[in-house]
This record gives sequence, structure tokens and C-alpha cells, in this order.
Amino acid sequence: MKYQLFTRLFATFVFSLIVIGAAAAQSSQYRLSSAYTHKNLTIFLIHGKDETKKTNMMTLQEAMERKLFRVYETSNVNELEVENLSKELDVFIQAGDIVKGGKQDRVLAISIIIPARSGRVKIESFCVESGRWQKRGSEDSTKFESSNERVVTKELKIAANATRSQQEVWNKVSDAQVRLAKNVGGTVADGRSASSLQLSLENKKVVESIDAYVKALSGVIDGKSDVIGYAFAINGKINSADIYLSNALFKKLWLKNLKATATEAVAESRGVRLAEPVKSAAVKVFMDDSEKAKSKEQTSASGGARLVTREDKDNVMVEARDEKSKTVVHKSYVKKN
Repeated sequence: MKYQLFTRLFATFVFSLIVIGAAAAQSSQYRLSSAYTHKNLTIFLIHGKDETKKTNMMTLQEAMERKLFRVYETSNVNELEVENLSKELDVFIQAGDIVKGGKQDRVLAISIIIPARSGRVKIESFCVESGRWQKRGSEDSTKFESSNERVVTKELKIAANATRSQQEVWNKVSDAQVRLAKNVGGTVADGRSASSLQLSLENKKVVESIDAYVKALSGVIDGKSDVIGYAFAINGKINSADIYLSNALFKKLWLKNLKATATEAVAESRGVRLAEPVKSAAVKVFMDDSEKAKSKEQTSASGGARLVTREDKDNVMVEARDEKSKTVVHKSYVKKN
């Protein structure tokens, strides 16, 4: 009996070492740049190897603008249907992408590759507009339009990507609107739907406030062919990091991601005394620690992606794997505190 107990304990110990070693090895593949800073926002570029050489991939926004992708209302707040109409191009959906219209604006809750000629595919979603359940203006209530926005604030990311709670998403949308209003000098609620995060992000004062950040930092990726992600700190505190399966995909997503990051910086821009500048080594420790946290897995509603969530008291990391290719398509890290 003692021998069997010892064997089980030893096997558990060895397995733990393998898991920790694999996480450390994976994280060691990444190299962080020096800091790029504008006002209270500091960005670090993450250098690494492409996970794929495929070039036949569009972003959600790109595909919708080209009329090659549709997002359908299902009258289920937490599930939509999507369809890739392209005959040859796959579409990458990033967790946190907002789609506008339907009966309520939604945020898509999983990073996933939708293959060419997909047919209708179910996908998880959360409502980011609590006060509407009907047609808005001239929009089509049966389907959605493209948006150049994604979720802002780390609290909202955690609610949508890790906690996966609709009530928490609504709460954090409201918090984000309050913080933005305070720092841009006026309400960001839109008369067409005061609870809509999408319409708040389109607010003229918000757009003007983030413009300087985007202009100052958008060019930091120019000429860099091995950048596959970025991390950032606001007010001297580490906030989040994202890594993608290729440099080509990262570059397509960069401006949209930078806008969301800048919006969060604006929301946190007043009444905060800046701490000491964040060092890239500290960001690396944050990512390494996130990789080692206890994990849980789940499969997407479509079956096309598997999510691995690692979480401890300080950090949460969500890794999305394409079930067909077994490739990691997106890793999202968030510092809780």
C-alpha cells in the first residue's frame, strides 16, 4: 500500500514538472522589445516564430467589409451563428471582437479560425448593450455589421474571456463607460442606446482622446517581421499581453488592438500618480507565471476550437487552439491586480 501511494505521488510530481517545464519552454520562445511609451501607456513588442506560414487568412472586420462573412442573430444572447462565404480564405475571429446591430451589440467570446465555405457555425457571444432587444435605426436586426472596436479594460476581458459571465460583462461595460466619461470630459452614452459599448467607443470625444496615442505608437511595428504579439502597461502597472499565430495576422490586428489599448489608457488617465517605469523583464515574469497556473479546458460551441484557461490569484491566461490543425491561434494574458 505504501509503495502504491509513493508511486502515485511520484508520478504526480513528475507530471507537474513536465507541465511546468513545457510552459517555461514555450514562454522562453518569446523575446520582448524595449519599451515604447506615450503618456501613461507603455507597449512592449513580443518577438517569436510564426506558428503557421498560411497567408490565406482574413480578420473578421476585413471579411465582413468585403461581404465575405456574415454574423447572424439567433435571439440567444450568448450564442450567434457565423458563416464564411469565401471559397478560399479562412477568417480569424479574435475573442473580444465586437459586432454591431442585431437585437443587441455583441462581443464574440472565443478566438477561432472559421474555414472557407464553412456553412453556418455556432459561436459563443456576450451582449455589450443591455438596454435593447429590437431593431436600432436603419440596422438589420437579423444580422450584424462590421466593427472596428473590441472590448476595452482588463476587467471586461476577464468577464468575457475567463469568468464568462453575462452579468459581469454588463457590469464592466457600465464601469468602462463611467471611467471614459470622467476622463474625456462628458458623457459617452449615446441617445440611440445608452448602454451600448460600441456606440460609446464611437463617441467623438473618445475618438479624439485616443488619436494621439494611436499616432504616436502605431508605427512601432514597422519593418519588424518577427513580431507576433504585444504587452502593455498603464500608469506603470502591467495590464495585458496578446500573442498570435503569425506576424502577418498580428499586423492585420494591430491598429484595432492599439485603439482598444489606447482607450483603456484614456479611461485610466486621470488622478493616478505614475509608478516607476515597467521593465520588459517584469512583463516576462508575468507571462511565465501565467503559463504555470492551474489549467482547465473546454471546447467551443462549434467544436472548432479548444480553450485552455490558466488562472491563479494574480493572473489569467486564455489559450485558444484550432482543433483541426492543433495550432495555438491566440494567447491572451491579463494581470488581475
